[in-house]
Amino acid sequence: MFDKPLFDAHLHIIDRRFPLQPNEGYLPADFSVADYQQKVASLNVQGGAVVSGSFQGFDQAYLLDALKQLGPGYVGVTQIPANTTDEEIIALHNAGVRAVRFNVQRGGSESVKFLEQLGLRVYELVKWHVELYVDSRQLPGLSTTLHKLPAVVIDHLGLSKAGFKYLLPLVEKGARVKATGFSRCDFDVLTAMRQITAINAGALLFGTDLPSTRAPRPFAVADLQLIVNNFPADIAAKICRENALALYKP
Repeated sequence: MFDKPLFDAHLHIIDRRFPLQPNEGYLPADFSVADYQQKVASLNVQGGAVVSGSFQGFDQAYLLDALKQLGPGYVGVTQIPANTTDEEIIALHNAGVRAVRFNVQRGGSESVKFLEQLGLRVYELVKWHVELYVDSRQLPGLSTTLHKLPAVVIDHLGLSKAGFKYLLPLVEKGARVKATGFSRCDFDVLTAMRQITAINAGALLFGTDLPSTRAPRPFAVADLQLIVNNFPADIAAKICRENALALYKP
């Protein structure tokens, strides 16, 4: 049993009772709330963020169902079209949704041409932030817009060694970065995490990325131990829980 309390800032629930759409011909296997709870049973997970994947499109039913099952410690990160009404956004917020995701890497979300418009609108309306699944090599083309947004989170350490130099200036400006999906990255993740925390100890957010769809390897407890064993206890606590609680406010 992992004794420190954790907030899992990035997990997926896949439930075929709700609509799924193939992405590049890919459909993931089921991964129910019960499956997730079993996978993290040895960890002291006390909350988390359920993130909508490319294959879930704009479906909200699966997310609302998952949040209801998981309980008040969990929040949602959803994908919505730009024409979503204020009333619909407020209803999602009241159900526990706390962010809108743009999936630049895989698609399935709203186009990034609506990033500024939608990102500013949801922040003004319900204080949601924006999360991006994006290869950091693409950040220069988005940087002007990203600097206009009040709060931004980049998934999976930005994925790319070649683009990491573009990620760090965003961290300096207040962006958060998810310490997730380590096998998706083409660089040494510990070195990258040390560089990020050196800029801002409040920037990193640990997540399991379960069930690790399309990742070269799934999450392992060793990924969590990499953080716990290599950062001072106070910084590890920030990465594994406190930073996410401050952002998501479940």
